Amino acid sequence: MKVGNLMTPDIEVVAPRETLKAAAELMAELGCDALPVGEDNRLIGTITGYDIALRVVAQGQDPERITVREAMSADVLYCFANENARIVSQKMGGWWVRRLPVVGPDKRLLGTVSLGDLTPLKTAPRRKAKRVSRRARPQPVARRRNSVGTAAA
Repeated sequence: MKVGNLMTPDIEVVAPRETLKAAAELMAELGCDALPVGEDNRLIGTITGYDIALRVVAQGQDPERITVREAMSADVLYCFANENARIVSQKMGGWWVRRLPVVGPDKRLLGTVSLGDLTPLKTAPRRKAKRVSRRARPQPVARRRNSVGTAAA
């Protein structure tokens, strides 16, 4: 199966001219830790919470004045829509990433794919049930008669 068949086509992209504060707010709103950076509908980089925290805030810079372009990673990992999903899943495992932008041959941003998208739902093979232990069947309670002649348990 191809990645393009499994990807999520509706993705949020941040523009390189946006401030890091705006990017962080979008990450918080979406509940994600990374965003693709796009310009003219092409992937040009990625910005992560790590980039914002360590490259900007930890250095005492103002996230309201620094643009995404200044802090983004231009060496972005991505995959192509026509790549085999199993191979991309293996690459992601080797790269230690959970999500990748999906691009066309011209690096036009098409969507995103996550490890969850690539992990097929595996159904357990059907097997005949095997008895592990014998289930004790309830035994009838022995009844005895008391001195009055009524049954007692």
